[in-house]
Amino acid sequence: MSKTSRFAGFPKETPQFLKELEQNNDREWFQARKDVYERAIKAPSLAFAEALNAEMAGFAAEYITAPKDSVYRIYRDTRFSSDKTPYKTHSAFSFARHGLHKHSGGGFYASVSHKEVEVAGGVYMPGPEELLAIRGYLVEHHGELRPLIAGKKLRAAVGELQGTKLTRPPKGWVAGHPAEDLLRHKQWYFYIMLDAAMVTGPELLKEVVARFRLMTPAVDFFNRPLLERLRSKDKAPGRARLT
Repeated sequence: MSKTSRFAGFPKETPQFLKELEQNNDREWFQARKDVYERAIKAPSLAFAEALNAEMAGFAAEYITAPKDSVYRIYRDTRFSSDKTPYKTHSAFSFARHGLHKHSGGGFYASVSHKEVEVAGGVYMPGPEELLAIRGYLVEHHGELRPLIAGKKLRAAVGELQGTKLTRPPKGWVAGHPAEDLLRHKQWYFYIMLDAAMVTGPELLKEVVARFRLMTPAVDFFNRPLLERLRSKDKAPGRARLT
């Protein structure tokens, strides 16, 4: 762990505030305790994101994200949800590959709450073009991916590759291909829940970083065809160069 990224954990009042917020999820209760939110949630969340960035500089520098962009807002988008509670009861963090959208491309995710710590990495919400690009890449390179997702340390840390799947090969793809099991995926990601007791201790940073590090080779693999797709668009006549 870098000396410059030491993070002692969230304050003791963080899980308590999130627990009480779950029980009192309304604007009046929250506004009366806005100072606690700023002190127990917002400020340490930004510090945790900064510490994660400092650690990722050594193994996933292309995913470093400014804390203000990494930390999700606590306010829920209730426009299309039957659940109209206004606040999230966790603090979440996202680290996307530079040049790719944080949902359609491969990246890293973490969250803390009074119930658990979540850690994830991979491709969670690819659009049609991203799905096509990844599947096309898997046809030719699935043999390269398999050892990346089968490592004992990775599986012990985050489990098996997850994601919703089709019951049969996607339209246009031949059944029986050696990569069929991977082609049926609509998502490709790793996910695990850890004990909430670590939220307030220094082991939180260590445990999240260790899992980010183990997932990096697979996350990089899924991003390769997406980055190549962007480069191809960039080279097309009449297209402005991506920066």
